[in-house]
Amino acid sequence: MLSPVSQFLQAQVLDGMSRWQPDSGALQGVLLSPLLSNIYLDPLDHLLAQHGFEMVRYADDVVILCRTASEAQQTLRLVEDWTRQNGLSLHPAKTQIVDVNETGFDFLGYHFLGTRHWVSQKAVRTVKAKSRQLTPRKSGVSLTVTITRLNSMLRNWLNYFQLSRPWVFPRLDTFIRQRLRSIVRRRSKRKGCARNGMDNLRWPNAFFAEHGLLNLAAAHAMACQSSRR
Repeated sequence: MLSPVSQFLQAQVLDGMSRWQPDSGALQGVLLSPLLSNIYLDPLDHLLAQHGFEMVRYADDVVILCRTASEAQQTLRLVEDWTRQNGLSLHPAKTQIVDVNETGFDFLGYHFLGTRHWVSQKAVRTVKAKSRQLTPRKSGVSLTVTITRLNSMLRNWLNYFQLSRPWVFPRLDTFIRQRLRSIVRRRSKRKGCARNGMDNLRWPNAFFAEHGLLNLAAAHAMACQSSRR
């Protein structure tokens, strides 16, 4: 096991035409990062458990549940001391004390507020950016291929966020269909982006359904029904 870990840590990084090697640690997003996080942060898990604090951790993303503001301050000092002693540092922008019933917080793509949770705004922006990449107006790819590629990405996204409240899915469906309408509008020799009104009549929702486009709202509703059985 130590051999592949060592190879990961010594691997060079290609940035454009330049090549460099990290001095320490693992790069963000590499496969090794979650493994090392789980190994390195395991003592922190036990430390907080010994003090009676509840923690939810995924690799190096952590939420610590406290009953009062003073307890939260105490926990933060404990974590700061531990990370400093172990050569680590907390992310200054992401480390904060929040009241879940007032402001809520983002964690692993979800936003939590009180007892509710839904897709975070950052996650929505991310899926929209991926959809834009797959649906350029000047694309030379057939509509069938474009929808196939979209569906593959959207199914994976829905599988992860199917526990969300439903409001986000119809809005994303509308956004994606408008992206596709812009493509077919250009191919029909019409200028500009797709517009509501006539374009919705020329290429209604049923048009894209016939071409196999995944309906996020319907798929989410079906997933919710299945989970209740």
